[in-house]
Amino acid sequence: MLRLESLTKRFGAKAAVDNVSIEVSKPMMIGIIGRSGAGKSTLLRVLNRLAEATEGTAEFEGRDILGLRGREMRAWQSDCAMIFQQFNLVPRMDVVSNVLHGTLARRSTLATVMNLYPQSDIHMAIDILDRLGIAEQAPKRAEALSGGQQQRVAIARALMQDPKIILADEPIASLDPMNAQVVMESLRRIHDEDGRMVICNLHTLDTARRYCDRVIGMRDGRVVFDGTPEQLTTGVARDIYGADASFSEAATSTEIETLNAPQAVPVTA
Repeated sequence: MLRLESLTKRFGAKAAVDNVSIEVSKPMMIGIIGRSGAGKSTLLRVLNRLAEATEGTAEFEGRDILGLRGREMRAWQSDCAMIFQQFNLVPRMDVVSNVLHGTLARRSTLATVMNLYPQSDIHMAIDILDRLGIAEQAPKRAEALSGGQQQRVAIARALMQDPKIILADEPIASLDPMNAQVVMESLRRIHDEDGRMVICNLHTLDTARRYCDRVIGMRDGRVVFDGTPEQLTTGVARDIYGADASFSEAATSTEIETLNAPQAVPVTA
């Protein structure tokens, strides 16, 4: 389905994504882990065409996604929905209207300016919110919701695009453990029930192991690990994060049970 070959993105002399080759043959939930600056976000932005690759190729279902322009590129961005760490909602707009923004790519300019939506789209938006457990928030302003609720609104907006791939860039980085768990369970359920590919940038090992079918580790723009959650040992994690022997997984945890346990030695990376 998805094939990246020697994909590279440079900013000046620095390669933020450096010669990355990945092949995904079927819909999976994939976690990309690594410390800040490893190239995780840049990789997703290149896939979504929010940033242009410097070298290499990227194909989805045999289509060259890096060569798309104009309408074809916008259609790809509908097929490849993006969820951001900071939600990117319109704070003073009601929740259901934020979700309906997921249809903008297929609406006319006049309909967009007049803020006109078909009843079928409105019903679909509410159904998606209900699926994510927040239908009762539909008439409220987005700014009135908690962080976890806002992220679920962002997921609902992505689902309104009916995408083939969902790219989630640090979707739980600014959330407390309880809300982080709800958001990750929502993304996992979307993969399981809809058969959509989900690629999720994460900071925490326990989250990657619990929710993902495959884990990719990046360091300095390169892929240094690509395997199953079971293969993600503490030793492998040290290499991904560039940490020494004092590395502690507990210090990177978002699991409530782990956080309630006695504190371990903090991460030095």
